[in-house]
Amino acid sequence: MRHPARQRRLLASLVEVGQQTPIVVVEAEGQADRYVVIDGYKRIAALGQLGRDTVEAVVWPMSEAAAVLLDRSLRLSEHETALEVGWLLAELEQRFDYGLEELARRFDRSVSWVSRRLALVEVLPEAIQQQVREGKILAQVALKFLVPVARQSLEDCQRMAEIFAQHHCDTREAGQLYAAWRKGSPAARKRILDDPALFFKTQRQAEEKAPAGTGAELLRDLEMAVAIVTRAQRRLAGAAATELDDQQAKAARYQIERIQKQLHRIDEEIQPEKKPHVEPGTTDHDSGTEYAAREQTRDRAGAGNLARGGAQSSTIQLDGTARTASNREGRALPATDPGALRQVPGESRASP
Repeated sequence: MRHPARQRRLLASLVEVGQQTPIVVVEAEGQADRYVVIDGYKRIAALGQLGRDTVEAVVWPMSEAAAVLLDRSLRLSEHETALEVGWLLAELEQRFDYGLEELARRFDRSVSWVSRRLALVEVLPEAIQQQVREGKILAQVALKFLVPVARQSLEDCQRMAEIFAQHHCDTREAGQLYAAWRKGSPAARKRILDDPALFFKTQRQAEEKAPAGTGAELLRDLEMAVAIVTRAQRRLAGAAATELDDQQAKAARYQIERIQKQLHRIDEEIQPEKKPHVEPGTTDHDSGTEYAAREQTRDRAGAGNLARGGAQSSTIQLDGTARTASNREGRALPATDPGALRQVPGESRASP
């Protein structure tokens, strides 16, 4: 994934203090004094922009495939989207002939987990994946909305991707358009994709007219809560529940109790209040004692009405030629870089 802001900060740091962290390379198989870059593509690109022709590197004494897996395991603080994981799995499957079971073992996951992420790469057209890499479409948007559309209509998927990129849609806006497309008839879907500007304008006007804190918003929040709880229940299906250790089970019970208490409070808030029946004032023959007795009787009778709360890529090689590198992610070095990188045909993406 490209992150232009991070790249600008890296460029400024290289100008100010120079390269502080070496890139990671492995020896190219069967080629003396040639290296394959495992980690450091962004630093190489930045150094190329600055006209540098050398880069500090550390050589890992292992195969390329082993180095790619080790590099990923060391990136503990860097969150990967499912699509990025799919790219890596496809790289290992296609270039290094790893089978599904071997990939599942390497990633300590199930075979179905591997299959689902490989399917993301297979379902989304390459042009849309490129837009995700370049940051024109959010990865979360591609996964939640474009993948299911692609399974129904590649043409609609491509048109929707163009809309998301052109309008810089965030997850909420993309979700609104996808929901309208999914529920609409073929004619309605065509109108939405033909004139997305009108659709977004209509959505904004509807939001401006809707008063804050309406019942519809409360219902939407509760529907989201139900969906989340349902997803959690699916995770516990089968033998998954036995995978929780004592500490995790204790933490889960604590969260369940919190949810129950919050739902109980909401239930109490939305219960209609029971207004007491107003009787006329006492007559001459009503004594104060009799009136108090009637009031107490009504209080006891009304107790039953109280609300009951329920349970709450491509790799590149370093050599001495003056050729540049360009991969599928668009990490091309400027032609001013005199140095160091050459495209390897047929090789796909490694980690940046």
